[in-house]
Formats: sequence, C-alpha cells, structure tokens
Amino acid sequence: MIKDNDPEMIAELDRLDAAVKAAPAGDTSAQIALWRQATALEHWFFVARGPADRPRPYAVAAEQGSMICLYSSAARASEAARALEPAGSESGAAPLFGVPMPAAIDYVASFGRAGVFGVTLDHPRIGHYIPLVNLGLLKSWIEGSGR
Repeated sequence: MIKDNDPEMIAELDRLDAAVKAAPAGDTSAQIALWRQATALEHWFFVARGPADRPRPYAVAAEQGSMICLYSSAARASEAARALEPAGSESGAAPLFGVPMPAAIDYVASFGRAGVFGVTLDHPRIGHYIPLVNLGLLKSWIEGSGR
C-alpha cells in the first residue's frame, strides 16, 4: 500500500471544511482553499470496485450525476467503505488504491468519458464536490506551484 498522507494535511482539510460551512452564501474563498489543500496531498485514495487488476473508484449517485469518491487518506477511505457498505468484503477490509498527485487529477478526469459528473472529497465525512469540468483549475494550481 502507498504511504498515507501527512495527518497535519488531513487536519487542515477538516479545518477548511468547517470554514466552508461557516462562510456566507456566495463566498467561495474557503471552498477554493479546501480544494487547494486537496491538491497539495501526495496521493488521492479510492475505494476499489471491480477486478483487482483493473479497479475502478467507488462512486455515489448525486442529483447532478455520478460522483467519484476521493479520500484524503487510506484511513478515511477504509472508514467510508465500512460506513457505506457495512457488510464489506469477506476479510472485512475494503480494497483501496492510491494515485499520486498530480496524476490523480487526470485519472479522475478520465471518467468524464463514462458520464461521471464530479468528484467528492472524503464522502460522507466532508462531501464537498467539484465538477470534473473544473479539474483543469486544480491542475493549474499544481503546475503554478512548480510541483
């Protein structure tokens, strides 16, 4: 398994989640800061579906369309898998996989061809989402940072 992200980075996501929820209607600065923090993670984690040699990320149905569930840590992905599917797998552990940044952005964006609308962060704990058509903005932040 890929090394998990820094716990301090995850704690900052939680702080930013609270700021988004407290922000006045129409103020997107906290939302932008949250997604900038998500792009600073080393890996995005996913709950695997399908065959082990070709896993697909777990997705949820939303009013806007299907949303891929990305997780800021392997621990959060495992926690969500247990909450979303209490029966789980026979071993009790959901299969997970991580994709390094910034390749994770292209990976998620590729699901647009399959009709996926967006990506949601740490569902159901945080749950903020971004449409796939806006992922280019996230990628530009990384490219602008010299990462």
